[in-house]
Amino acid sequence: VQLQASGGGLVQPGGSLRLSCAASGTIFSVSIMGWYRQAPGKQRDVVATITSGGSIIYADSVKGRFTISRDNAKNTVYLQMNSLKPEDTAVYYCFANVFTSSRVRSNYWGQGTLVTVSS
Repeated sequence: VQLQASGGGLVQPGGSLRLSCAASGTIFSVSIMGWYRQAPGKQRDVVATITSGGSIIYADSVKGRFTISRDNAKNTVYLQMNSLKPEDTAVYYCFANVFTSSRVRSNYWGQGTLVTVSS
């Protein structure tokens, strides 16, 4: 299973970006998908998660600014980021909890995409 993330880049404060992450390979079903981020010198923290049924959890720091969504048919998760702040600067990693068979489940991570918020 591979996760391919895209959509990072440089944006000014107050701007927007949309990240995408598609899972491919031997997939029976995908449970939770989501995004983490890691700023320089800091640990990797959760940003948002979404279940296959659409239940969502956001980190307090992004509530009201970021929106997570997914397309179950495409095994793809999105992160719409609005009102970006310099403190949102980080490498963003997508992850997915994937069943590769009816009994085997593992966590997979994307390669990371850099988001830089700066004027």
